[in-house]
Amino acid sequence: MSHDTTQHKIDALRERIARIQAGGGPARIDKQHAAGKLTARERLAVLFDPDTFVETKTFIAHRCTQFGMEQQEIPCDGVVTGSGTINGRLVFAFSQDFTCSGGSVGEMHAHKIVSIMTDALKCGAPVIGINDSGGARIQEGVDALSGYGRIFYTNTLLSGVVPQISIIAGACAGGAAYSPAMTDFVIMVRGTSQMFIAGPNVIKAATGESITPEALGGADAHARISGNIHFTAADDRDAFAIAARLLSFLPNNNLQDPPSASIDDLVVADDPRFNELVPDDPREPYDMRAVIIGLVDGGDFLEIQADYAPNLIIGLARLGGITVGVLANQPMVLAGVLDINASDKGARFIRFCNTFNIPLVNLVDVPGFLPGVGQEHGGIIRHGAKLLFSYSSATVPKLTVIIRKAYGGAYLAMCSKDLGADRVYAWPSAEIAVMGAEGAVEVVFRKEIREAADPKAAFRDMVDLYRREFANPYVAAGRGFIDNVIEPRDTRRLLILALHALRAKRETRPPKKHGNIPL
Repeated sequence: MSHDTTQHKIDALRERIARIQAGGGPARIDKQHAAGKLTARERLAVLFDPDTFVETKTFIAHRCTQFGMEQQEIPCDGVVTGSGTINGRLVFAFSQDFTCSGGSVGEMHAHKIVSIMTDALKCGAPVIGINDSGGARIQEGVDALSGYGRIFYTNTLLSGVVPQISIIAGACAGGAAYSPAMTDFVIMVRGTSQMFIAGPNVIKAATGESITPEALGGADAHARISGNIHFTAADDRDAFAIAARLLSFLPNNNLQDPPSASIDDLVVADDPRFNELVPDDPREPYDMRAVIIGLVDGGDFLEIQADYAPNLIIGLARLGGITVGVLANQPMVLAGVLDINASDKGARFIRFCNTFNIPLVNLVDVPGFLPGVGQEHGGIIRHGAKLLFSYSSATVPKLTVIIRKAYGGAYLAMCSKDLGADRVYAWPSAEIAVMGAEGAVEVVFRKEIREAADPKAAFRDMVDLYRREFANPYVAAGRGFIDNVIEPRDTRRLLILALHALRAKRETRPPKKHGNIPL
């Protein structure tokens, strides 16, 4: 049979594709499975709708000739790229193949990633990166470093234009960790992945500190301590489910509004349960999640960075079918104060929501910023200013509900009317003041209390007087800083109506390249 026939060429093509799709071979694939991980192609098959993923640049090959590399064949150069649909929506993706040269990044590997990211930019669609790489390919030297540089540059071009989601599904060391950090959301698989710049051996050699890879760069470390990731997943499949759920709240790009859900009746009935959510004693904590779950459609709330700075809750939900970003102080943790980590967490989320046209709903019960030498020397002034800057810069609809405490600079930092809130509502339990009643009384009425026949009784009376005359919501409402004092039961209905009223909001700012956020 002639080798020049069309059928022979088709057969040769099929054989070539089969070799490439075999990745690093059965032994390495078995090792990948034994480690609790799917292969690069298996991951894409789970992530995308069936039979929708179309691969690009399948036959690309490295061109390194040093260190014997000319003898090595690396299928797909260690990364699979392409596009398909997730729940019917176009998404671009790359999946690093650890079975092929450890998923190491070389010149052509990086070229494939940059190409698929550029396609996502041109088409205005999200991009998902599945990271499982040992880092830069040492044999390719500066070409590998250049590849990383081009990936970082493209991450920046995409930022604020299309959503970028990173899934850490294996090794992510050295420069490999920086690209995920530049994306909007990072999902990390617990137990099978680590992420760090300098690994345990390097740290041991440099500082003498001993630590395991998991303790240094595992999912729990990044979720609870560093704040470098947004979600933890039980396994690869769980990570892809999280990514799909996250995408369900997001627009394809910055020129679109987020997807909305239809509701049968715009006017939603009030909820009497809300009148009993806040304890009578202002010192008694309550779970702000109960408020959020009660407010949002179907109780469906996707919390983000749940384990990091838990004194501030952030996440995505819908109100009356409209996607919103929720920020809420958590009285169950540190009384809901703002600190360095909470400020950073909130500021970045605000900027993300503003970028992708997601309205902001702020639930306020904040006694102030956390005092302490560590906070001051750690830069709480600069970090707290990030919240002020982010809220002030945001042009999306901004709704604020003051539930209980709103003291001092923290009152402003949770999106007061002065920072551009379009609607500010307060519950009757709201206390809006420079500081808490006890502290204020000690300053304002110090002399009167000292000279009273019963100083303790005088102190209590002055606290009651201060709350009654100064720390209630009606003073602020009388000056126009609050649009209305409302019954808690009406909160959901009023927020939904406000969101619908503000859907066409347009706000322009002075022309400039960008503001200089206090990083």
